[in-house]
Amino acid sequence: MTELLSNYLGGQWQTGSGAGTPLSDPVLGDELVRVDATGLDLAAGFAFAREQGGAALRALTYRQRAALLAETVKVLQANRDAYYEIATANSGTVKNDSAVDIDGGIFTLGTYAKLGDSLGDRHYLLDGEAARLGKDPLFQSQHVLVPTRGVALFINAFNFPSWGLWEKAAPALLAGVPVIVKPATATAWLTQRMVRDVVEARILPAGSLSVVCGSSAGLLDQLQPFDVVSFTGSAETAAVIRSHPAVTQRSVRVNIEADSINSAVLLPADGPDSAAFELLVKEVLREMTVKSGQKCTAIRRVFVPEAMYGQAAEAIEARLSKVTVGNPRNDAVRMGALVSRAQLRAVRDGLAELRAHAQVLHEGAQQALVDADPAVSCCIGPTLLGARDADSANVVHDTEVFGPVATLMPYRDTTHALALVRRGQGSLVASLYGSDAGALGAAAVELADSHGRVHVISPDVAQLHTGHGNVMPQSLHGGPGRAGGGEELGGLRALHFYHRRSAIQASTGVLATL
Repeated sequence: MTELLSNYLGGQWQTGSGAGTPLSDPVLGDELVRVDATGLDLAAGFAFAREQGGAALRALTYRQRAALLAETVKVLQANRDAYYEIATANSGTVKNDSAVDIDGGIFTLGTYAKLGDSLGDRHYLLDGEAARLGKDPLFQSQHVLVPTRGVALFINAFNFPSWGLWEKAAPALLAGVPVIVKPATATAWLTQRMVRDVVEARILPAGSLSVVCGSSAGLLDQLQPFDVVSFTGSAETAAVIRSHPAVTQRSVRVNIEADSINSAVLLPADGPDSAAFELLVKEVLREMTVKSGQKCTAIRRVFVPEAMYGQAAEAIEARLSKVTVGNPRNDAVRMGALVSRAQLRAVRDGLAELRAHAQVLHEGAQQALVDADPAVSCCIGPTLLGARDADSANVVHDTEVFGPVATLMPYRDTTHALALVRRGQGSLVASLYGSDAGALGAAAVELADSHGRVHVISPDVAQLHTGHGNVMPQSLHGGPGRAGGGEELGGLRALHFYHRRSAIQASTGVLATL
């Protein structure tokens, strides 16, 4: 029987009492390891993290906690090769896609180490200036941000087992809040290995970082009023979390990142021979193929002027036809697998639904695979669809297929294009392509209320922009409406979720001591 991965909870490694759920190689079909959380004393584990880990972290200053993050970065960098091997085996990703997850997570952690150092030797933060409460300035109000005396529970998605951990854990630990992470079962191995390496390095105080692999049953029941929970995944699961008594009765703070039907828009002033057109085509290709389209920020809808619809379809199809799909261990392969057979079925089902309302412009579902058996592997080629009547394509605006799938649609004018984008009912990101700075700026502001991030790509930043789907720690990640209504990252803004704001009303002499 394959290895049963241990959970780290209550300051000790513990194996579940059940047989475990197997994690498999999505290309070869081999069983790799098993995960199980049956029989764990969750209440004791949460209490240990809350009381021991939280107290130890809060005793440190922001600068001291930032130093711990910097030391954690060193540990992760020293073990990168092992992480890449796990990602290839368990996530089926090619090396470049593994880097997005692994190196992206380490970079985010390093960024917060630097940000935390800038906060200095403090234990709490001032929020704005003191405000006079009456005619006499002697008595004033000063808002402060203090670390919440609870635990941060992270329920993460399968597509980013490294970055999904560290983009949440970095600001939480910097804020002085202990972390318990529940990685998605299908790809939990990488998360568990990273936590194991950090724990064994004895960098963080006991109880600061815990991992529970396997079922999430009972985790939400352990949450107390000053705990927080952050979830990345489906809208259906998000609804279950929001309706849990921990949230509805104990007011546990919740951050949700859910479904997102992201868009890319070519503005009308730039024709098919323009640099902006080429930038759009290049970015659509990247977003359809990186991580096999398994990114919450991937481009799902592509909008171009009516007159350019045919040329855009031809240009994108030409690039997609060169993409090789299959075993990531083969150097000739550019795009690897979906993470599981369940995800492969979900993508095929979603494609069937979209096909009923759109034309196939590039067929990837029947594409020949390199070094992979289609009867066993979870590989599927990229598929580009087209819907000439964007106004009536309701399913396209409402359905996210979490794989290498995008739909091209034409628009009449900029007003029409932006209205179509907003049909997504709130998204994580939209990208705009053009060369007119004024038009790009105006469109970006128009979309800002319905998107967590607006990525504007003009020819002058062709070699500088970070990518439609790349989430940078300096910028906000999250989105309103369908996207979950949450906020993560955004530099030091991420720390606010893990702090409590309070107004201290006192004399100027007392406030001066703060």
